[in-house]
Parts: sequence; C-alpha cells; structure tokens
Amino acid sequence: MNYWLAKSEPCKYSWDDFERDGSTYWDGVRNYQARNNLTAMSKNDRVLFYHSNEGRAVVGVARVTRTAYQDPTVDDPRWVVVDLEPVKKLAQPVTLAAIKESPTLSNIALIRQSRLSVLPLTEQEFKEIVSMGWARKR
Repeated sequence: MNYWLAKSEPCKYSWDDFERDGSTYWDGVRNYQARNNLTAMSKNDRVLFYHSNEGRAVVGVARVTRTAYQDPTVDDPRWVVVDLEPVKKLAQPVTLAAIKESPTLSNIALIRQSRLSVLPLTEQEFKEIVSMGWARKR
C-alpha cells in the first residue's frame, strides 16, 4: 500500500462535500508531477484529504477505489483522474503549522513541494499525521 496527500480548496470541494457525495473522481490536476502521482496510485492506497488555502489542514482519510483513467472533464489524454471514497474524518484537523512543528515530518513533501496538489507520503508520515488528528488537544 502507498500513501498520498491530495489538496482541495474547501470553497470548491470540501471534506463535507466529499462525505455527502460518498465518492468522487479527483480531477483538475494540470501539473505533470501531480499527474504522475495520480498515475502511480493503486487501488486501496490511502490518501490524506488536505484543505488548501482556507484552513490549511489535513481533515480526513480517503482511499483509492479506481486507478488512473482519462479525465472526463477534458479531451486531452495527458490528464487523468482517480476515484476516491472517504474513509474517516479526523477528530481534529492537522494544520500545516502543526506539521511544520513535528520533527518526524520535517522532510514531508507538503513542505518541500508546497505548490504540488498531489503528493506522495511515507507510511511513517501518513501514520504520524493520522495520529496527530486523533490526539487530544492540550
């Protein structure tokens, strides 16, 4: 299993929208590296759902239900989507600030490649963020 982080602006498509829909295809990716990350996803891979711009936080966990196929919103065959379904909303959002403060996450792609919309994670990074999302606030 592989681990990923996918960004969405909550004003365009939020975690609440995702839960309401029950599944979605992840479209709108127009960066070659992000597209390559979509193409590398396998069925049942886990994906952290990140609210970008507003909130700047991981808010939930999703899973890949269908691997890369032609983006139905464009005619250009270079662009692909994957299907995702929500697994679980985190008890509390894990903010970008909290991620930057964690020594375990100092090398995470979210910090190194901040403009990329679909990023790979290590298993350790994924587990650390999920753990932070379930930890009690102090």
